[in-house]
Amino acid sequence: MGVKPLFIIISTLSLFLAVVLLSPTTPVLQSSHSSNSPTSVESDIWSVKRIVEWRPCNWWLQTHLTPLPAESNGYIRVDCYGGLNQMRRDFCDGVGIARLLNATLVLPKFEVAAYWNESSGFADVFDVDYFIIQMNGFVKVVRELPPEILSKEPHRVDCSKRKGQFDYIESVLPSLLKYHYISITPAMSQRRDRYPQYAKATLCQACYSALRLTKSLENKANELLEAIPKPFLSLHLRFEPDMVAYSQCQYSGLSPTSMEAIEAARGDDRKPWTGEAARIWRKRGKCPLTPNETAFILEALSVPTNTNIYLAAGDGLMEIEGLTSIYTNVFTKSALLSGEDFKSMHGNTKAALDYYVSINSDSYMATYFGNMDKMVAAMRALKGLYKTLFLSRRAFSEFTFEGLEGKQLMQTLWKAHKDDFVMGRGSALPDCFCEFKL
Repeated sequence: MGVKPLFIIISTLSLFLAVVLLSPTTPVLQSSHSSNSPTSVESDIWSVKRIVEWRPCNWWLQTHLTPLPAESNGYIRVDCYGGLNQMRRDFCDGVGIARLLNATLVLPKFEVAAYWNESSGFADVFDVDYFIIQMNGFVKVVRELPPEILSKEPHRVDCSKRKGQFDYIESVLPSLLKYHYISITPAMSQRRDRYPQYAKATLCQACYSALRLTKSLENKANELLEAIPKPFLSLHLRFEPDMVAYSQCQYSGLSPTSMEAIEAARGDDRKPWTGEAARIWRKRGKCPLTPNETAFILEALSVPTNTNIYLAAGDGLMEIEGLTSIYTNVFTKSALLSGEDFKSMHGNTKAALDYYVSINSDSYMATYFGNMDKMVAAMRALKGLYKTLFLSRRAFSEFTFEGLEGKQLMQTLWKAHKDDFVMGRGSALPDCFCEFKL
């Protein structure tokens, strides 16, 4: 064979091999592509196999209850402030403290708050009889105080700096023994890991097993749940004027109406960060995601744009068109319920509807990791529902600061959220839940 024909054959074979190796269907490139891109064999974020799940700890569910002492040290009332889920968190902590101090628990006081458009109390939201039954053996609970104490106001004890077991025993127990009836509001940053196991089990029982909505409110929540097309994603989206004002973040491209609402909510003590401080603050993930940014992340996670989305959100959500222009099947409680009983609802009872729908949804995502999100994630873990994910504000900020955009930004967001989902990061409260490796 001559040199020229041999050269032609070698050239042809080389060209053929080059085409094969560079083809997008090559297994090696598919593997590389599928690890970072949402447009792979993994059709969406929920198809990713998890390595870790959070489940209720055995020491809580299978605990042999420590017998309650024969006599109580007095009565404790937990005074709760803020929105429904903040008050629920405070109450759960208060129940654990009552058991820690061997106190009898009085039904909590939910503070009336004009800011939250709220006037409903504990018994307007939660089934009191069910709570008392479920707490039997964990802590003593009374509906009413004995006559000799009924006319008295409780002695207020400041717990703002009390964190752990010995703080309460050394600083709060003496007041309980002296006055026999005290009121407390637990500090936000409790060290529950410092509680003895019987007090931790009491807290867990109260928070995740004993708090059930009233029958009328549960019926309304079921009515709402039935009205939402299935399957559906419950999305807890936070972009209200007060939320943005509190974050002290700056935004460009918002409508004049939104900017005016934010400025009105800022006041004099919530001025936005500027310059380098603003850049650092945003890069740390401190700034709420806009509805448009939320839609972008959902697309990056391969959530189909025709997905049924229940919007678990309060009144005053801004820039919602940024979401609904992309995801068109978005449903709200105000659109699905129209009865007079719904129109008369206030902040707590409306928040209870969002909570109930979210713990029973096919999947749940949140743009924030607040009190509701923590409670919903824990309840979903308790029910064995693991399609739960918190959208990462920090990842979005870091990647956009790096100049990523379009498909490249989507691929990096996919990988970041995939890693979170695989490892079960942020999916439940560690106080009552333990890691289980799959």
